[in-house]
Amino acid sequence: MNTSTQKLWTKDFFLVVIGQIISLFGNGILRFVLPLYLLDKTGSAFLYGLVSACSFIPLILLSPVGGIVADRVNKRNIIVALDFSTAAIMAFYMITYKTLPLIPLMILILILLYGISGAYQPAVQASIPVLASTENLIPANSMINLVSSLSGLLGPALGGICYSLWGLNSVLAISILCFLISAVMEIFIHIPFSKIPSGEGILKTVQTDFKESLLFIRKDNPAIGSFMILLALFNMVLSALLIIGLPVIVTQIMSFSDIMSKQLTGYMQAVMALGGLAGGILCGLLGRFFSINKCHRLLMGASLLLLPIALAFALRLPDMLSYIIIALCCFLIMVLSTLFSVVAMSYIQQSTPSHLIGKIIATCMAFATCAQPVGQVIYGFLFEHFSGSVWIVFLAAALVSLLIATKSSKMMRTL
Repeated sequence: MNTSTQKLWTKDFFLVVIGQIISLFGNGILRFVLPLYLLDKTGSAFLYGLVSACSFIPLILLSPVGGIVADRVNKRNIIVALDFSTAAIMAFYMITYKTLPLIPLMILILILLYGISGAYQPAVQASIPVLASTENLIPANSMINLVSSLSGLLGPALGGICYSLWGLNSVLAISILCFLISAVMEIFIHIPFSKIPSGEGILKTVQTDFKESLLFIRKDNPAIGSFMILLALFNMVLSALLIIGLPVIVTQIMSFSDIMSKQLTGYMQAVMALGGLAGGILCGLLGRFFSINKCHRLLMGASLLLLPIALAFALRLPDMLSYIIIALCCFLIMVLSTLFSVVAMSYIQQSTPSHLIGKIIATCMAFATCAQPVGQVIYGFLFEHFSGSVWIVFLAAALVSLLIATKSSKMMRTL
């Protein structure tokens, strides 16, 4: 084993990775099954998109706060507390979901889950530069992305099978167990931490830190601000399309049986996660060959991959053949998207002072995510009213996202 690998695979980094696998596995199950359960019970694509959009609001609002907390509080304690909290929330939902009103309860639970995610991910991302040396940042980020993709691969696939065969209770029990195991394991992680002194109150500290991160983005490194705008637009056009469109298409537009549609939806999510896994592996092995200056090509490729999906529906191909085409295109989209995300995140980490990393990453995540709920509501409306002509939706999304990627090329060449 070479020196670089020894520096990366310390005990603490290993425990972070294993904890992420288990925690994100439970998270992957929930993020797939809970919205699908809502779609099953209501049959409304618009309501599905609206509730999904509402759940993203706390993720947007709490990500900057989570970044500030990640810079001022021991990151290990944040991760452990949030995993225990998620287990408790899901236990509450498991006890009450059959007796309380479905839609308000679902909105509440998803808001809590995404709010926790908004505080959780900045703590994990801000830990990476502390646990990995500078030359290992791309491999370390690739590993975290790979873990996320692996958990997303197994979570929806198993969640779809368990949900279709045994119902929601089995899914909730598995997820609760995952969060508990992850929290206990993470107690033994040591993440170096130096407390930042502050004589101000909490609200004043949050305000000061947030202004500091925005000032850095606006004056010291405006390229990060350009990345934030680019990611926000892509999330609104491309990510929202896949989140809302794929479950609606497989469960309502295609003519599969009820059990088969749930399983195929889970497999589709697993295929996308497999694409993210493949992208993470590629970036880990060939990271030095990927330049931030040419990342716009990855986004262009992801945009073009929407065209075969539009063509499949325009030609009214058999459902299973269309499903295979969609799965293949989504796999490749996730490969390209993951490559872009890893390179962009590594650039942000390398160009940001250590005392600002948590805040800057959280601000980027919040801003990049803020447009996604808008896209989800729009796509929920479009798929409900254009269920017979979904190829138009995919074609329009391909053209808009390709335009965004083309416009971003000039900015990336200057980095």
